[in-house]
Amino acid sequence: MSKQLKLKIVTPEKLVLEEMVDQVSLPTTLGEITILPDHIPLIAGLASGDVVAVVNGEYVPMAVAGGFVEVKQSEDKITAVAVLADFAEHLSELSDLAIEKAKARALELKKQMENKEVVDFEHFEAELERSLTRVKIADKWRLKKYRK
Repeated sequence: MSKQLKLKIVTPEKLVLEEMVDQVSLPTTLGEITILPDHIPLIAGLASGDVVAVVNGEYVPMAVAGGFVEVKQSEDKITAVAVLADFAEHLSELSDLAIEKAKARALELKKQMENKEVVDFEHFEAELERSLTRVKIADKWRLKKYRK
């Protein structure tokens, strides 16, 4: 049996994924990285994009926005990867209807940002980033094979 990583993806609302995986690729603020078993300890900021875990040759993609990733060795010598994201969604949750809603919401938010008197920029920026990330990742994976 080959070595695996213990991947855990958590948002403030829920546990998105907890699974043993072969590897995981993540978008960090300094660029994309791939973590394999026995990776050195690491803490990095997450950028918006897709986290792609590989389990038995199958891709498990998720859209993420903001947060941190921590890589460490657990007491039983298994590499543990904890993703603490502001937002994370498995690609299977992104239906065509959800994508259209995200596109419409992004356009609505861009229009609202023009009215500078009533805009809470931090809130709108975070919501806009989530909507745009959903659209970007859904488009990227639309024709690719992945685990549902």
